[in-house]
Amino acid sequence: MKNTTSTGRAGRKAGSASAARATIVDVARAAGVALSSASAALNDRPGVSEATRTRVKEVAAELDYVPSMRGKSLSSQRAFAVGLVVERHPEVLEADPFFGAFIGGIEESLSAEGYVLALLVTEDSRATLRRLVELVHGRRVDGVFLNELKVDDPRIALLRDLGVPAVAVNPAEPDFAFPAVHQDGTRAIREVVHTLVQLGHRRIAHVSGPDTYAHSAERLRAWQAAMAEEGLDADLVEDGSFTYEGGRRAAEILLTREDAPTAVFCANDQSAIGFMNRAIEFDVAVPDALSIVGYDGNRIGEFVKPQLATVQTSPRQLGREAARMLLDAVTGGDPADVVLSEARFVLRGSAGRLRRRPD
Repeated sequence: MKNTTSTGRAGRKAGSASAARATIVDVARAAGVALSSASAALNDRPGVSEATRTRVKEVAAELDYVPSMRGKSLSSQRAFAVGLVVERHPEVLEADPFFGAFIGGIEESLSAEGYVLALLVTEDSRATLRRLVELVHGRRVDGVFLNELKVDDPRIALLRDLGVPAVAVNPAEPDFAFPAVHQDGTRAIREVVHTLVQLGHRRIAHVSGPDTYAHSAERLRAWQAAMAEEGLDADLVEDGSFTYEGGRRAAEILLTREDAPTAVFCANDQSAIGFMNRAIEFDVAVPDALSIVGYDGNRIGEFVKPQLATVQTSPRQLGREAARMLLDAVTGGDPADVVLSEARFVLRGSAGRLRRRPD
């Protein structure tokens, strides 16, 4: 009985050893080279002949060798990770498809280069700054994304002081402190207002995002400029907080006014859908008595009835380009700013000719 138990344990140990992942030591031994030579060959560094480099790589393939990220990090002094700190309540992230598309684009670029994304979620600016310092000082990331920029954003000075590579997403300034990827929506917003006017609307409201966000202020300014071009007053503005509930609250305020709007442009799709659903609950016919347009172009807008008219952006491409630029900066490059094709207005069922006034 004792021998049987011993044999079983030995068998399990042998099986475990045979199934163990090959290491760089195994590759060096099988190729008949020094460990340093194997490392140089596998990491495409100088110091070995092309014949040796080829032989080492062939042996590595035969052994199904997969580099240890921990060992790679130690040898190169890199974390092989980049950071994204999203300052939103988790419920907002859960509800807004924009973030999923944006992160998906980031992953497309990172996975191809063996990098991973360190995603952190915070709910206030102090926590955001603290977590950024922790990521950088702890050497947990090699670079960070500067997303959802705020007016006088304190992260800009912090990241400069930290000296960490960073890439900004949609900064308002053309010459920003860091390399940036841009997608402009100004022309599309102008088209939104012009189209609504052509459809018979004169009282066009705007449901904005929080005034702390630079892109919220940018969309407000674009709407105001478009209204001025059409000779219309830009006096109907309510904060929709970039949320579904915020859109509902804005509808309750705007649609109970004596001079209620017949059309509304919302700063994102979430608030637009909230506004539309609350309007329908008020028995306001969409689009006959009220036209509604969102911003972002999330697929969820295609699944509501009527389908949501929107300004179509490219969050996945934004993420993909931002990640590509950040990896370039991390490896010592000097990435140039990238300007994507402009956002475009997509006219759908929630916006139409004004046929009757709201009751």
